[in-house]
Amino acid sequence: MITTNWAGNVAFAAATLLRPTSADELRAMVAGHRKVRVLGAGHSFSPIADSPDAIVTLDGLPREVDLDRANATVRVSGAVRYAELAAELNQSGFALANLASLPHITVAGATATGTHGSGDRNGALATAIAGIDLLTADGDPFTVPAEEVAAAAVGLGALGVVTALTLKVVPSFTVRQHVYDNLPRAELEAGFGEIFASAYSVSAFTAWRDPAVIDMLWLKHRADDGWSAPDTWHGARLADGPRHPVPGMPTEYTTSQEGADGPWHERLPHFRAEFTPSAGDELQTEYLLPREHATRALDALSGLAPRIAPLLLINEIRTVAADDLWLSPAYGRDTVAFHFTWRKDPAGVTALLPAIEDRLAPFQPRPHWGKVFTLPAEKVRAAYPRLKDFKRLAGRYDPAGKFRNVFLDNILEG
Repeated sequence: MITTNWAGNVAFAAATLLRPTSADELRAMVAGHRKVRVLGAGHSFSPIADSPDAIVTLDGLPREVDLDRANATVRVSGAVRYAELAAELNQSGFALANLASLPHITVAGATATGTHGSGDRNGALATAIAGIDLLTADGDPFTVPAEEVAAAAVGLGALGVVTALTLKVVPSFTVRQHVYDNLPRAELEAGFGEIFASAYSVSAFTAWRDPAVIDMLWLKHRADDGWSAPDTWHGARLADGPRHPVPGMPTEYTTSQEGADGPWHERLPHFRAEFTPSAGDELQTEYLLPREHATRALDALSGLAPRIAPLLLINEIRTVAADDLWLSPAYGRDTVAFHFTWRKDPAGVTALLPAIEDRLAPFQPRPHWGKVFTLPAEKVRAAYPRLKDFKRLAGRYDPAGKFRNVFLDNILEG
């Protein structure tokens, strides 16, 4: 029985773990239990995957990756992880438009929680979804109507068990990655728009040890965009070797840097697919704000640097394009994301988060659904304009609330 999430900070209350090995078994299991939640890779740090009755893992089901070249889509089964999908797509000459920093997460779980990569013009991972197949509370197969895909794409597991997703794909492309050290924060604030628009994917990392300095800037350029890496850029120096997002950690776990050309799926994530994480000695939090508030939010956070730094492994700053997915943290607005990877100190982090949320409050923060946050439910509800519409949709798809849990009840009710 799986008793905790990957990080160990969430102890599951579910009494039963279901491991179906066929579609028929899955349908019977879903129909036969009072409450069911699906566990993907277990990388959510919030209790979103927990259930008061049964948790089901799809890991035992056959993996399906069916490429439709004519329509530039791929249909993937519910347990498929990004690493395996990406490798297979690339061999066929296709790609996903973007990937998250960690390729070991499941496609269904990552999209359901609004997970994203980086890039001014790149949407969250769920923006690739063109079709959704799921099981209803009675165990019956159901295809989400095309006109409801935007409503259901970031579904929080509240609508049913996602058995397959159809994703839009693009032609495969090559990426080169460069890292710069010690970017003055004043340069980042003065040139934020230019810096984050300068590459296909951009990440800024700070440990908040020195509030005047951003420790690293990771630039992921398409190899065909003609960019040549200068030794100094915006006051930052080109790194003299590979870097890990967390200073001092082994760099062999990270994707190739120093300008070496490589396929999209071996550069867009920060971490290599062959180094599978085991136990996570960390916690994660993320808040997503309108992009125009980025520099003011940085200033607001800098005032908390003495409190943040002792608990922090690294703070990553990324941008995400606006989308129309109802419960996406980037719904309706170009977005800047402040992602905190914390030391595993649940009490310390929980005590600090209200201060961070208070500093970010003027900038309309939306928490990542799969991370740790302490924002009251009413503030979360207020941050999502279509949440009431989603609640009605969930009531229609799952009128008895089989796929609900305490986390969802707290968010959706009120």
